[in-house]
Amino acid sequence: MAEPPGPVLVVVPTYEERENLGPAVARLHASVPDADVLVVDDASPDGTGELADELAAADDRVRVLHRVGKAGLGAAYLDGFRHALTGEHQVVVEMDADGSHAPEDLPALLTALEDADVVLGSRYVPGGRVVDWPWHREMLSRGGNLYSRLALGVPIRDITGGYRVYRRAVLEQLKLDNVASQGYCFQVDMAWRAVQAGFRVHEVPITFTERERGASKMNGAIVAEALWRVTCWGVSHRFGRDIPQHPTGPVTEDAHP
Repeated sequence: MAEPPGPVLVVVPTYEERENLGPAVARLHASVPDADVLVVDDASPDGTGELADELAAADDRVRVLHRVGKAGLGAAYLDGFRHALTGEHQVVVEMDADGSHAPEDLPALLTALEDADVVLGSRYVPGGRVVDWPWHREMLSRGGNLYSRLALGVPIRDITGGYRVYRRAVLEQLKLDNVASQGYCFQVDMAWRAVQAGFRVHEVPITFTERERGASKMNGAIVAEALWRVTCWGVSHRFGRDIPQHPTGPVTEDAHP
């Protein structure tokens, strides 16, 4: 693995991931020993936050950000990004706690930063794959990515994926306080903003594996919000129209796109 351009912080949002968090952090540090980890816990009732505190007490590479309640994946990442920007970290990683994002893939994502500003772990480029998803789940994901690619006019094949790496300069320039998207749509929003700002966005193949423990937070409302917002962005970009972004208010559930 090529050396990343500075200290790395891996932001890991959690909500009821007590069974998964410990193994995920252990695998991460086996793959990238120097990476710091920020667990952003939304007051998980299963004790995930308490476990995160135990991990932090035992390992100074682990930090914990406790939030007062379940406010959604996008909000958790944004708080994690803001925390990262208060310190010295030059590389910020998004990674799920449930084991679906293999920490063993992270060295390849970090190496790709040599020629990129944002690196997306991609299930749908050559070499990428999905393991143990039901066919309808994969079709929903592929369909959402195809629609987003066509609507926004970007050549990204997995714009909804949540395993990605940002250079610090990207997060500093993207005006995080203006990002309101959640769940499935948050990932599209961040990648779209990076493209619009002129940053180099590259995809690297990953293996995405369905979680073994716990339940996915995906639901129809998350997908509906994403389709609406992507349509709005696409129309606004192509025709210069200003379209409302929330037809029925924001959706704040977590999601695995």
